[in-house]
Amino acid sequence: MKFEKLFKEALEARKLSYSPYSKFAVGAVVETKDGKLFKGANVENSSYSLTMCAERNAIYNAMMNGYKKDDFVSLTLVADTDQPCSPCGSCRQVLSELFPSDAVIYLSNLKGEYQETNIEKLLPFAFSKKDLD
Repeated sequence: MKFEKLFKEALEARKLSYSPYSKFAVGAVVETKDGKLFKGANVENSSYSLTMCAERNAIYNAMMNGYKKDDFVSLTLVADTDQPCSPCGSCRQVLSELFPSDAVIYLSNLKGEYQETNIEKLLPFAFSKKDLD
């Protein structure tokens, strides 16, 4: 699917953000091999540590609908930033386990600027299940 369509869907997801504390609304959309799109937005809490990011919400949304790591094709993320928005460390760790290492991740901003990457580039030395063996 082209970035432009994914970007529009991520913008729609961003409208669902609950971010009264940071005022930093983020939208994300996960695309699956069968063409389905799963949205996520950040949802804050006054205790801050209980906040859930858009990227994780989108991935968990897809998983709660029966999709698995191998079903994911892309993740698109959008926020009101000068440069394309990048996932936080927690999201990178989750992506390193639940998202294909070579799947496309589009980082973008409200101006439509974007950068294409993948989780291996975003978190090259991720802690993984192998480290627990």
